[in-house]
Amino acid sequence: MDTHPSHGLPFADRTQAGRLLAARLLELKLAPPITVLALPRGGVPVAAEVARALHAPLDLLLVRKIGMPGQRELAVAAVVDGEPPCMVIDESTWHAAGLCAGDVEDQRQQALLENERRRAVYLRGRAPLPLEGHTAVVVDDGIATGTSMRAALKALRARHPARVVLAVPVAPADTLAALRGEVDQIVCLAQPALFRAVGEHYVEFDQVDDPGVLAALAAARGSAMV
Repeated sequence: MDTHPSHGLPFADRTQAGRLLAARLLELKLAPPITVLALPRGGVPVAAEVARALHAPLDLLLVRKIGMPGQRELAVAAVVDGEPPCMVIDESTWHAAGLCAGDVEDQRQQALLENERRRAVYLRGRAPLPLEGHTAVVVDDGIATGTSMRAALKALRARHPARVVLAVPVAPADTLAALRGEVDQIVCLAQPALFRAVGEHYVEFDQVDDPGVLAALAAARGSAMV
């Protein structure tokens, strides 16, 4: 695990974090072919910098969090785009709350619809890029609880990449430890001891909107077409 306790904090913005992350990944001399995959929306500007530096295509892992009924900010599951869609449950939170599938069905349907909308808007309905035999570099702007990332990684494994590298600017050490078994390698620039939210470790952390995602995807295409 390639991690540093507090390197670069706070990051100026997602673009700077992406450039720092790209520099670290270049040092690893990852085996080609390489495909970079971003979690929208915040992960796309970070991943665009990585894809440009690695001269790799950029694709999206469309994943949506499902929150606790009545407390939506607390993730109990996440849904990933696919055929069929993949839902991963946070077992401890799910069982502690005594939930059943019906409790989150409305949210699950909303998540599926939003994933479909994003594929249509961001990728014009294009199917996911093939990953078999590739080094898949999965990028987000940071990780908090890891529920969405765990779902994304589970779905990714079904596409048979040769190697999976999780690359993020910032995350808590315990979350990274819990994800270690899902990937071949983790690259994280900073693991602050006090971690409440990803955005606290950026100077500028505005919400990334649809035009922002499209702009980042277009910038990445300058180095490798997707």
